[in-house]
Amino acid sequence: MVSYAPRTDIGCRRPRLDDFRHLTDVALRRVQEPAGGLYIAESAKVIARACAAGHRPRAVLTQQRWVDGIREILGETDTPVYLVPDAVAEAVTGYAVHRGALASMHRPELPSVAEVVVDAALVLVLEDIVDHTNVGAAFRAAAGLGADAVLVTPRCADPLYRRSVRVSMGTVFQVPWTRLPEWDEGAEQLHAAGFEIAALALSDDAVTLDAYAARRPDRVALVMGTEGDGLSRKALAASDRVVTIPMGGGVDSLNVASAAAVALWALRHPPAS
Repeated sequence: MVSYAPRTDIGCRRPRLDDFRHLTDVALRRVQEPAGGLYIAESAKVIARACAAGHRPRAVLTQQRWVDGIREILGETDTPVYLVPDAVAEAVTGYAVHRGALASMHRPELPSVAEVVVDAALVLVLEDIVDHTNVGAAFRAAAGLGADAVLVTPRCADPLYRRSVRVSMGTVFQVPWTRLPEWDEGAEQLHAAGFEIAALALSDDAVTLDAYAARRPDRVALVMGTEGDGLSRKALAASDRVVTIPMGGGVDSLNVASAAAVALWALRHPPAS
């Protein structure tokens, strides 16, 4: 079904477009999207990846030039497609929609930690990372460099927030993930599943990444900390090892997503027996 909103002065106020309003207001979306069981997927490529992962679109907002591609993605579903001029799309969302289409997607129920890690050998854990761009980039690294799953802590930014999804290039739909409970319970769950928890941090007792990779255990949960303060005391206390990336040039650390990429590449294979 294609619904038209041909006039800018009427279309931008229509209730049927409410899913797409104020997308640049991060605080508002943090409340609206999880509470409403929705998230926003941006661009035809991301919408296609979300649908391929089994996620269900509730509605699509697009412009004329992208309609055929969206119809191909949606197939025979009865998802409403709201065809609007560029000016209406910008008035509703709060920014120039230049990636072709937006879809409001039904948010799937998160699986348990046990379900996500059951067949995993290398898991990336993101502790309290609040920048959506870094979360998306970390997911992209996880997908490209061999992580079997991603776990995010209760205060970590939403991987399904629009910017996270976009930066990840849709890999948030590719890598299994869920939320880890607070560390007292979370560490117990990881240890029960046979994981060694390795914290990536600066510490006097840290082992270098290359040394750790040379003897890495069969199952590793690699924990990355926040952009400013690094890992919390509870995360460090819950960890079995502290691992560091040797640095030079007067630089003590990398951006969290870059550090995740380096560490995942180093740990992508267990050592030969």
